[in-house]
Amino acid sequence: MKKPAPPEAEETSSVPEPRANPLLRGHAAAEAKVAEAMRAGRLHHAWLITGPPGIGKATLAYRFARRLFVGPPEGDSLAVDEHHPVFRRVAIGSHADLLSVERAINEKTKRMRTEIVVDDAREIPHFMHLTAAEGGWRVVVVDGAEDLNRNAANALLKMLEEPPNRAVLLLTCAAPGRLLPTIRSRCRRLRLSPLGDEDMAALLATYLPEADPATRDRLIGLADGSIGGALEIARGGGIAIAGLAREVLAAVPDLPLTRAHAIADKIGRDEDAFGMLMNLLRAGLAAAVRDAARGVAGEEQLRMLGTRPLDAWVDVWHALTRLQDETEGAHLDKRQAIVAGFALLAGKSPGI
Repeated sequence: MKKPAPPEAEETSSVPEPRANPLLRGHAAAEAKVAEAMRAGRLHHAWLITGPPGIGKATLAYRFARRLFVGPPEGDSLAVDEHHPVFRRVAIGSHADLLSVERAINEKTKRMRTEIVVDDAREIPHFMHLTAAEGGWRVVVVDGAEDLNRNAANALLKMLEEPPNRAVLLLTCAAPGRLLPTIRSRCRRLRLSPLGDEDMAALLATYLPEADPATRDRLIGLADGSIGGALEIARGGGIAIAGLAREVLAAVPDLPLTRAHAIADKIGRDEDAFGMLMNLLRAGLAAAVRDAARGVAGEEQLRMLGTRPLDAWVDVWHALTRLQDETEGAHLDKRQAIVAGFALLAGKSPGI
């Protein structure tokens, strides 16, 4: 008799927002660089923190900000005790010398904007040129700097060209190629890598204490070093959706049209499920291409990729990304987008 699968993990403990999160794992080298610059008095006025989504970029940025307000560390860690008054004020957004900028709600549509607009960016130069309320540093965190639209990016660039004293700009960015080259060139880069399995396991044990070890291992395998991604999968029924994504990729190029429509009907009515399915399809495709390029692809991966050259699969990945972005940005029919995405994978016209 087949043993029943363990239930999917659900979020059983509160995961703090990055500004309130005391935990950071896997990025000790980046912390050490910042700590050394602080102690040496050679702190650059702008830092670009890059890496895949969900690996701790924003958590590091707020850790950086808190340490600036408290003072240089003695060692290589930027940690500030979570009971410290500065930690608490940063956590609740009440520190007078910290400004946070990210995508916001559009008051007209009541939906999250797809970009950071110029009105938000214009606040940055004004804030950074003010005298620090507590006599130390002024810090601005732009979380998701790749979302800056052209006008917002230009407003930010003007400040970077003439940076004020004792003010630091921290940009987190998962896609630095989308930033203006002139912005990138004026920042010191901190490149963060995906988390290792040991760090992922430790964080999942903290954030999902009731999840069984098999479920945590499954999440680690799906999340590609992203603790944020693992928690999103756990919360959104993503293990089941991951099974569908694997089914689709394993069937390429022969997924039956009836099955494609059945999956689209099941997933397409749920906005979060749609995004998760598309993310997992793209992640699985990217992993297969990377493994094939390194000569370590498995039999299932090679069978899928054997239908066309590797560079053609890269084009498919970009096409899936555009399809997802356009569908979510313009609130298009997600069921139709799922079927179109399956068609791209199968090498057929997206209009099937």
